[in-house]
Amino acid sequence: MTQRLGKLAAKKMMFFILALSLAAASVSTIAVRGLVNAAEGVELPSFDIPALSAEHQSSPLPNVIVVATGGTLAGAARNGDKTNFQSYSAGTYPMADLIAQLPVHKSADVSSYQFGNKGSGGYTIKDLYDLSLAVDAALEIYDSAVVTTGTDTMEEIAYFLDLTVRSEKPVVVTGAMRPWDVIGTDGPANLYQAIKVAGSNKTKWFGTVVMLNDVIYAAREVTKTNSHRNDTFDAPMFGALGYVDDPAVRIYRAPARALKAGKADWASPFDLKTISKDSLPIVEIAYNYQAAGGGAIRGFVEDGAKGIVTAGTGAGGISSAMSTARTNAIRDQGVVFVSTTRTGSGSIYGGSGNTIAGDNLNAQHARMLLLLSLAFTNDVPTMRGWFSTFGTQDVEISVDENTVLSASVEEPAIEGPAELPSPEPTPVSGEIEPSPSAEPTASPETSGPAAAPETSEPTASEPAAVEPVTAP
Repeated sequence: MTQRLGKLAAKKMMFFILALSLAAASVSTIAVRGLVNAAEGVELPSFDIPALSAEHQSSPLPNVIVVATGGTLAGAARNGDKTNFQSYSAGTYPMADLIAQLPVHKSADVSSYQFGNKGSGGYTIKDLYDLSLAVDAALEIYDSAVVTTGTDTMEEIAYFLDLTVRSEKPVVVTGAMRPWDVIGTDGPANLYQAIKVAGSNKTKWFGTVVMLNDVIYAAREVTKTNSHRNDTFDAPMFGALGYVDDPAVRIYRAPARALKAGKADWASPFDLKTISKDSLPIVEIAYNYQAAGGGAIRGFVEDGAKGIVTAGTGAGGISSAMSTARTNAIRDQGVVFVSTTRTGSGSIYGGSGNTIAGDNLNAQHARMLLLLSLAFTNDVPTMRGWFSTFGTQDVEISVDENTVLSASVEEPAIEGPAELPSPEPTPVSGEIEPSPSAEPTASPETSGPAAAPETSEPTASEPAAVEPVTAP
């Protein structure tokens, strides 16, 4: 009898332990999925990257692969008019044919992979997910890569690659402002020079760079500034990294991440192999202007946006109507906002709750960083940390393991409890929504009795103005 009771007790104990184990595993899974939208067994795309030829294997020159997506560089003038610079069909010629028309490259052995062939604006975020993985796959074989794209959204494509490509090898994005087959086209020279930059290995550990018109820029800093001119690309606050001339590639400064070469924190937090492309969220940009309404924000939220970047006036200011719409979007749907400026340059500071300061990222760059942040976590303080570290790219020099020299002074973080609802949007309790920013001399705007007053965005010497928001 005693023995039977002992066996029964042992069975009960085993069931109890098993139940505890299953419960612990469930809690662990829920916790992980709450922070990272990665699914087990992610189905990754495959790419038919060409193998190195026997000739290239025996050559002393570096191997450069051109990953082509189309754009103006591969464009053909309409009706065969070689003087028609603005009317053409983007993404017409295959890259292999374009490379064959170049002089044999003096400084690299060149191969190509045709990822796609259309204008840059025709690619979806899911396409960019595939493109990034294709570039990494190519860099497992080749010494460096050139990615050709259209110039319309080149800065966004380049920054997406900068944030997601895992390889430290050089990635150089280039394109053209004039189609390949018109007189005075910049396409052949840009392609040839980009291959030279990639083959030089001088941008290893730089992340992705952009090279057009013989000027090299960091992907994070570059923007298109003119609709037609060949020298359209610029980095307003920072300038060029270097230049490429006939005899040489010259690098005169390095992006901050290059100082972390060989270290674990060189790579971004955004390893696309750990998430499905279906987990990439909708993130939009709302542009502020005189007496701007809140309809854009409300419409974006209704369409399912999980994040919105505001391109504000001055130091990131938005109108009272936009501010009210932002407050409601945070309170009701847990939407995350990033503040940037529409001025073209300048830094944004402060932010609390579900509003994050975009530093000196322009709106289109900030959108890419927010989109990836939302794909990898639901925790807003974690996103804020990514924006203030990997997104901000302050210069730090490690003298030794005990000494780090920083070129910037950190301002105190203004935090409020903020976590996105998962998996379905629900009202968030305890959110703190910052007041919208405005120029110091501006009078508060109103858009009716229900409009929220405008106040200043927090600065280093002025605490953030916040209003507690509770769940309905």
